[in-house]
Amino acid sequence: MPKLVEIAKSIDPNRPVIFRSHIQVRADRANDETTNTARVWNWVWQHVKKCDVFVSHPVPDFVPNNVTSEKVGYMPATTDWLDGLNKELDTWDTMHFIHEFRMDVKSGAPNFKFAFPRRKYIVQIARFDPAKGIPDVLASYAHLRRHFMQDEDDIDKIPQLVIAGHGAIDDPDAKPIYEETMAAIKQLYPEFAKDIIVMRVGPCDQVLNVLMREAHVALQLSTREGFEVKVSEALHAGVPIIATWRGGIPLQVVGDRAGYLIERDVKDKETGQTVARDAGEFAQAVAEKLYLLFTSPTTYDSMSKYASNNVSDEVSTVGNALCWLYLADTLAKGKAVVPERMWIHDMARQLAAEEGVVFEDTKTETKLPRVDLLQPSQ
Repeated sequence: MPKLVEIAKSIDPNRPVIFRSHIQVRADRANDETTNTARVWNWVWQHVKKCDVFVSHPVPDFVPNNVTSEKVGYMPATTDWLDGLNKELDTWDTMHFIHEFRMDVKSGAPNFKFAFPRRKYIVQIARFDPAKGIPDVLASYAHLRRHFMQDEDDIDKIPQLVIAGHGAIDDPDAKPIYEETMAAIKQLYPEFAKDIIVMRVGPCDQVLNVLMREAHVALQLSTREGFEVKVSEALHAGVPIIATWRGGIPLQVVGDRAGYLIERDVKDKETGQTVARDAGEFAQAVAEKLYLLFTSPTTYDSMSKYASNNVSDEVSTVGNALCWLYLADTLAKGKAVVPERMWIHDMARQLAAEEGVVFEDTKTETKLPRVDLLQPSQ
């Protein structure tokens, strides 16, 4: 597909071409010519470098050094609040899709017992992918049960864990990661096996919608990440989220207001070098926040309310449409678009203001932060 940029420019050099880089590119590795990442990236860049605009997720570390800087514009991934993944459902519809999920669980994994609404649950909705941190999800849940809820006698007060996501035809990791997850539960956490529901959900958006919307807490413990709109979707549903400081996630989560960001890397006190956090320590940190959100109604209600009322339009269809209409309209008029690492949203708003558009409530408008993201420990 990248070859299309070169083909388009060879046939019609004056027709503008926009290249959308919609994945996490490890720029640190792409900049190192000795790596396989660099070899692959250089092949991609060789075919797309004639593009007029290079649109990237708003994370500077996703843009390798050889990308022409003035072509780079930032745009987040977005989701639609009115589609099946996000639309509000009444109680009858909600329980219908919960029933569908329960039937899928019963037919696909009869040992699992999904006890909602009698019991609350924690959810992570993501592909079965090595970078989604599923082993840490299991370890954190086990730590919660073994160290924070070990004396709880009422099973109805102990949450279950749901790990769910779509499979994909072109996703070679889905089956082995699913099997590794099931093996880990059996070998490492057998006492919680009936309370950890792991499902590759079929192509039904509403099932994923209700699983997110009805969860008490959502997790996104990725080891690597692009932008991950599931974070935005959880917040929009008023579900506090515990996530890692990876990729575009910190742009979406206001720490200690809408959820918690847990560091994966810390500085070594002796050497000052950034090192990976101990797995057990990481699981403990997540479990502590989980326990707080299950035992402090005041904290939970405050976070839930803040989350649902402070999701930026920039991650919705509205913001997405604004960016693409601005790019299409400007380029179609024969004008150049030179972002120089600006947000496309800001360029569109700036043009509108120059043409006399007056925006209301700009001071109270929720916007994603315009900062280079670094680990707090850095």
